[in-house]
Amino acid sequence: MRILVTLILVLAAPSSVFAQLGGEATYQFLNLMSSPRQAALGGKVITNVDYDVTQGLYNPASINVEMDNQLALNYANHLGDIRYGTAAYAYTVDRRTQTFHIGATYVDYGTFDGYDEFGNSTGSFTGNETAISFGYALQIGYTDFYAGANVKLISSKLEQYNSFGGALDFGLVYLNEYLEFNAALVVRNIGTQFTTYAGLQEPLPFEVDLGFSQTLQFVPIRWHLTFENLQKWPIATANPARATSDLNGNQTQEKVGFFSNLIRHTLVGVELFPDKGFNLRLGYSFRRAEELRILEQRNFSGLSFGVGLKFNKLRFSYTHARYSSAANTSFLGVQISLQ
Repeated sequence: MRILVTLILVLAAPSSVFAQLGGEATYQFLNLMSSPRQAALGGKVITNVDYDVTQGLYNPASINVEMDNQLALNYANHLGDIRYGTAAYAYTVDRRTQTFHIGATYVDYGTFDGYDEFGNSTGSFTGNETAISFGYALQIGYTDFYAGANVKLISSKLEQYNSFGGALDFGLVYLNEYLEFNAALVVRNIGTQFTTYAGLQEPLPFEVDLGFSQTLQFVPIRWHLTFENLQKWPIATANPARATSDLNGNQTQEKVGFFSNLIRHTLVGVELFPDKGFNLRLGYSFRRAEELRILEQRNFSGLSFGVGLKFNKLRFSYTHARYSSAANTSFLGVQISLQ
């Protein structure tokens, strides 16, 4: 029974975050949002190439010299009793031409009550997962393209069961400085379990994301458009709760067409005053909004908003993300310039 409880923990805890994609792979925490800024812009922004050192956790191609000697610490009070945090640091060497990146993600799932198959208590147990990443990026010749890679070591402990694994991330970024336009492609979590929980080899949460962003010429706004989970089509299935019935009792299931699937891959975000000491951020996840939507109720699922403040060598960020009328997430972060 303990194995069953543990498997439920592995499958159910991440699925609260990834909805229909949850439970299809282990180490789902690898796809959690890495910073308040990313969370505020819809959840998976991959095109920021600037001072934000936590961006290297999600897209290694974004690692650049502006991140030199920057340290970021982030903490999220997630759904239920789940708490997680990230940390990142970058350092530039060789006359400011090569930047190396290190990052960490830690998730604490809290304390659970265990029971055997007869309903007898077996005591409480905990669950936590950790990933350490090492990243590097370089310019491709004299072009406007940059490529990067992360190597990740992953540790997971759920009750008495442990697992250890490794993964690679690859990223590609195109920068057009004249238009202030960025495009990026990321392939994440290519890897395997070195040791399994109970002898069952499970896949990692492989993901492909494509993103675009641009700063408008005469308005202090930068827009972001991201297409997530492009490796999976269709991404949506009919929800039985949305079936309709006629007068004869015949049920018609919800129709999920091409557009419904396309929109569930889409994240949008905007930054107001992106280059200033104070900026506002707003994002929307169509998949989160649709899959957590309550029929005939407006609960603003999928919406997120945040602020950023800069004081000398400190940058503070806060984000509030809406999941449903009963579940929200607050994300706090600070970045320190050690130069």
